[in-house]
Parts: sequence; structure tokens; C-alpha cells
Amino acid sequence: MDMFEKLAILAEAAKYDASCSSSGSGRSSGTGGGVGAALPAGCCHSFAADGRCISLLKVLMSNACVYDCKYCVNRRTNDFPRATFTPRELADLTIEFYRRNYIEGLFLSSAVVGSPDWTTERMIEALRILREEYGFHGYIHAKAIPGADPVLTHRLGLLADRMSVNIELPSEQSLTALAPDKTRHSVLEPMGLIKTGIAENREDLVKYRHTPQFVPAGQSTQMIVGASPETDYHILHLTEGLYKKYGLKRVYYSAYIPVQEDSLLPALDTRPPLLREHRLYQADWLLRFYGFEAKEIIDPAHPMLHPEVDPKCSWALSHLDDFPVEVNTADYELLLRVPGIGVTGAKRIVAARREHSLDFDGLKRLGVVLKRARFFITCRGKTMQKIPDTPEAIIYSILSPNKMGGFEDYGAEQLSLFEPALVGEAAKECLTGEF
Repeated sequence: MDMFEKLAILAEAAKYDASCSSSGSGRSSGTGGGVGAALPAGCCHSFAADGRCISLLKVLMSNACVYDCKYCVNRRTNDFPRATFTPRELADLTIEFYRRNYIEGLFLSSAVVGSPDWTTERMIEALRILREEYGFHGYIHAKAIPGADPVLTHRLGLLADRMSVNIELPSEQSLTALAPDKTRHSVLEPMGLIKTGIAENREDLVKYRHTPQFVPAGQSTQMIVGASPETDYHILHLTEGLYKKYGLKRVYYSAYIPVQEDSLLPALDTRPPLLREHRLYQADWLLRFYGFEAKEIIDPAHPMLHPEVDPKCSWALSHLDDFPVEVNTADYELLLRVPGIGVTGAKRIVAARREHSLDFDGLKRLGVVLKRARFFITCRGKTMQKIPDTPEAIIYSILSPNKMGGFEDYGAEQLSLFEPALVGEAAKECLTGEF
């Protein structure tokens, strides 16, 4: 099997991992020459500050796994072609792709071949060749292997810009049932090691100028949504805990795509829960940037996110006594709670009203989404229109196509990521970034 046949197999096997992200790293090429730079470039399916699309070689070291996770296409009992890169092959492939301007970085993961330690050693050697022999200073995202020796995990972190440890399933019960070779401890332990290593490295960098950087872009994880029975309530509270305890940069949600037949998994003809994945990302955004807590977004009485409106709008509809708010006097934190006003919009409002009071035309120019915000705000003490009395009526007004107050509303539902006819594989590609 030649290198490009291996690449076809291992790139296909890697596409189910959604935890790619922009680097956030500033690795310098220094004064000793070399190629690549992490600062202007990052991961595939992300965008740089200047709007450029960032490309990434996303590949597995091997798909010959000794584990038998029921949801995984690479499971031991699955009958399909297997391939394994040598460290030299992977390094050569990456640097040749970079020199041809195909990529700007590498996302490297692997099935567990032989043992976690042996697999991690091969990943380390591939990255060592790239960094030391080829002088590659571009972005590298490496997937830590649960169960590997902490010393090996630390060595991998010194060569990578970002690391991730996929938690995969939201509960220990589901992990035991669907991934019997893994344990909660084996997944969370490397997360803790990486967090500790990052904190210690920051202290060392203050004391010693030339200290090697350890995972400068932080760590992330991924959860599969829809393969197990956990609710959105469970997932969001777990997410909040991961952010607080391990300082993660991102938690990624991957709508389960049926690739294996098993009595414990959804049927093969089940569509991936793409809308549910999207709602979880919106709720995750509220946790990270809008000052929300998980208990505010969702509660045990209603354990699933609202399918028709986004989580912030759903929260506002359940707190109508707090609205409407006056945009000319409300503080920044309160503006962030208004549906249709994002972080940028709230900052623009606070800046603009220092010069003059705002009206609805002014809000539109500032980028406020009045289709939703008009039900929750006043300008100079006036509403844009008569506000319906019930949450159901507001939802109907938001979702129904109409024209109100000179502003057009389009479509029969709030979320329209693609045309109704665009389903199946094409729909999955739109959301996961797999082109």
C-alpha cells in the first residue's frame, strides 16, 4: 500500500472528529530558519482575523484500533481496510503538502494501536521530525491518547500547539456500555495533566525566557450527541463543569452519524441530530461569552433545548417579567440578555449612546437583529410595535413570515442553515465543515 492509498483511508477515518479549531497560538519561527508559522495560520474550517480560510491536514496516524467502541467506524470488530503511517511517512506527507501550499497546519489523531503508550510514542516521533528536522513552526493540533503515560502526554504537548482529549459520551454509564475499553478516569486524567502542565509552563515562561511552550493554544474536547440517551440538560451541565475545572478552550458537539449497526445505537437510517447539535453550540456560546449559567439556560423540568427558537430567546420568553428593557439606559450585561443583541451589538450600543440616544433605525444600523429584539426592548420609552402577551404569540410572530414596522422577516422557521432539499451527506458537510 503506497502513501496516498494510506492517506485516502486515514483522512476518511479522521473526518468524524469535529474538535478542530483555530490555533490561537503565537509560535515563532525564531532566528534559526525553518518553515511555517502558527501565528497567521491555524486549523482547517476556521477563519483568520483577516478573513482567510485556514487549511489543515486532518488525518489519523492509524485506524487499526485495539478498542471496540460500538459507535466508532474504526472499532476492532469492523471489517474495512486498515492502514498505518510510519512517523517518517506522516512527517514527509505533511511537509510536502505544506510546501505545495495545500495546508497550513496539521490535526493529528490516531486509533489505539497496540497500546496507548506505543501509539503516543509514534505520534511524538512524527511531530519531532516535523519540528526538529524540518523546522516546521506551523500549527499542530494533537489528540492525546487516554491511558498513555503522563510523561508521554507531556512530551506530546511540548510539540503541539493545541491538544484535545475527547470525552466522547456524556456519562460514565454510556461510556461503559458503548466503549467498554475506556473509563471516565482514563479520559479525565489527561485533561487534568494538560491543565496542570499549561499552568506550570506559564509560570516557567515568566522566570525563564527560553522555556519551551507547552500547549500554548490550550485544550479542547468533543462530545457525541445522539448516540446515547443523555439530555441537553445533562450535556450542558457537564460542559459547564469541564470549562470551570479544566479550563478548556472549546467543547465541540458532534451529531451522531450512524455508521455501525448495534442494538444500543440508533438505527442506521436515523438522521444525525444536526439541529440539536446547533442548539447546543448556541447554548455553549451563552456559557462562554454571555455570562449565562447552565441552570439558567435549561432545567430538569424541560431537559431539552427548544427546537424552534435559540436558547437565549427561549430564556427571554421564560422571563418576560424582566422585559422590555430600555436600550438607552440598560447596562452592558443586561443588553447581552436581549435576543437579537450579540456581544458586538451590545458594545456598539454602549458606545453609540454616549453620543446620542438611539432609536430603532439606529439599532438596525448597529447590526441589532430587530426581528427578535423588537419584542424585548424599548427605545426612548417606546416599543417598535405592540408586544404580544404570551410566549407562544411571540414565537409565532418570530417564526411567521411577515412585515412589521418596515423590517422584513423571512422564512417559516428561525434556523435555515440550508435548503430543505439539502439533506443527508450534503447537510452534514454544511455543519461539520467536512468538504
